[in-house]
Amino acid sequence: MTERDPLAKAEAAALEAAENTDVVRIVAAVLAAQQITQQQTPAPAPAPRVQRPVGLYVAAGIGGAVALTFLAMAAALLAVAVAVGAVCATVCLLVLRSVWQDLQRKGH
Repeated sequence: MTERDPLAKAEAAALEAAENTDVVRIVAAVLAAQQITQQQTPAPAPAPRVQRPVGLYVAAGIGGAVALTFLAMAAALLAVAVAVGAVCATVCLLVLRSVWQDLQRKGH
């Protein structure tokens, strides 16, 4: 490389820098204008918070508990009815067996 090449490169760089200085000033002005515009723009209001109807959930929970209680009582009542029916059937069968055995003894 000769002495003129680095000098030519330096001169070209200096000319480019001089041209870029104007571009840099314009860019700086645009950025400053954008910042001023953004500062003046009010921030959007936060979205309203959606509240869930808590009373509806409480009512559903209470209704479910009441329904479950009635179902449990119905199952208990059904179990008692089945037990009473079984006892009645057993007593009836024992009485009929006794009557049958009495008839068998008197018949012979």
